[in-house]
Amino acid sequence: MDNDSEKGACAIDQVEKAQLSSSDDVDEYTEREAKKIIHRIDRRLLVTIGFMYCVSLIDRTNISLAAIAGLAEDLLLTGNRYSIVTLAFFPAYIVFQPSSTVLVRKLGPRIHISFITTAWGAVMLGMGFVKTYGQVTALRVIIGVFEAGFFPSAVYLLSTWYTRYELGRRYGLFYVIGSVTSAFSGILAFGIIHLEGAGGLRGWRWIFVIEGIVTILLGIAGYWLLVDFPDSNRKTWKFLSAKERAWVVNRVNADRGDAETPKFRLSKFLSAGLDWRVWAYGLIAFGSTTITYALAFFLPIILNENLGYDVGTSQALVAPPYAFAGIFMYAMGWLGDKYRMRGLIIVINMVVCLIGLPILGWHPDPKVRYFGAFLLVAGANSNVPSSLAYQATNIRGQWKRAFASATWVGFGGIGGIAGSLVFRTQDKPEYRPGLWACIAVALLNIVIVGVCTISYYIDNKKADRGEKELEAEDEGFQPGFRYTY
Repeated sequence: MDNDSEKGACAIDQVEKAQLSSSDDVDEYTEREAKKIIHRIDRRLLVTIGFMYCVSLIDRTNISLAAIAGLAEDLLLTGNRYSIVTLAFFPAYIVFQPSSTVLVRKLGPRIHISFITTAWGAVMLGMGFVKTYGQVTALRVIIGVFEAGFFPSAVYLLSTWYTRYELGRRYGLFYVIGSVTSAFSGILAFGIIHLEGAGGLRGWRWIFVIEGIVTILLGIAGYWLLVDFPDSNRKTWKFLSAKERAWVVNRVNADRGDAETPKFRLSKFLSAGLDWRVWAYGLIAFGSTTITYALAFFLPIILNENLGYDVGTSQALVAPPYAFAGIFMYAMGWLGDKYRMRGLIIVINMVVCLIGLPILGWHPDPKVRYFGAFLLVAGANSNVPSSLAYQATNIRGQWKRAFASATWVGFGGIGGIAGSLVFRTQDKPEYRPGLWACIAVALLNIVIVGVCTISYYIDNKKADRGEKELEAEDEGFQPGFRYTY
């Protein structure tokens, strides 16, 4: 590494500077030029994927906004029917995840992601015309099939473009763009329901029709806006030159030695499951998404039934906690990258949740309880990109990374099922058992991070003493890799 790469503006941190060296085949860029390339990647990749994730979140969770706007009444979603409708999305969403990270490598992100986005948008449009409980449940299953491919493909794609200590902020920005923008769907839904009666459709039906059309248009646009993997030979629409892409591959290789993808072998792909930490990352995803999906499906209902706000106010009040969460999660991502922390950030997020949960559930003043929602939404949603960065930083090898991404999202889908069920109709309006369930999974995440940290410490010490290499050299990994706590 030459001395020039260690100098320059504070805009690029020391970790990023360390990656600006070049191989024999790639001329070195100046720090200013390198910074411009990274920012170009951020603008093109993060913004495109972020807005596609926004419509993904809106389309899987807008059922809650439609429910309080008349869907539950019109389709007779009594008893546990609403919970069944919300969780119907997840079984197919979980089952079809593992194949997605293989398909996105074979087909390329532009074809794979744009197609599935357009497809679930068409199904979402169809939800505006359902007549029965059975129909809406069936369409939720189909949406789960198509959406299964998006999130694991997106996080896997992001992980191939950035070094380990750039991912925290990038995952944070990706999730901020998606989750914060989607949070304003409550305000959008409030405006849409005023189309009540237009074209002979109820206001809640227009929520699905309009948002489905937006998803279809964005899916089509994604074919031109998305970029491919940096090591791919496919056309990238002049996003980067061949030299610039080679530089990206080189710096990722300098960081973790796995920028280039070996030939797919099923045994290689599945052998990643032999690492118990992959499943630990999945359990963290389960705990995080149990809370985030519970909030996505039930926060408008809790505001309406528990805190006493009317339908329009409840829909509008969903947005501010998510806006605050966006600021909080970016700050956590920045701290994690700057100080090379991963597990501690997860613990901080869960502690914030554990403060917000009892405030939301037990304080007598509705305004203070609403403040608790801010803390709960911030901590839970911040933990999604934080836990993604945790596993991405500590995993090496493209197919293991692909398997881990699918496993993470699969367990996240199981958390979605749990989140659909924790707030039961018979528990309203306090929903205390659901609050206790959220407290339990937050504590579980803290315990898992503690166990992983101990194992990382032991393995790193062994590697420091020369007793073992943390990864097998025959898989093409760099010696000297250390786990990040």
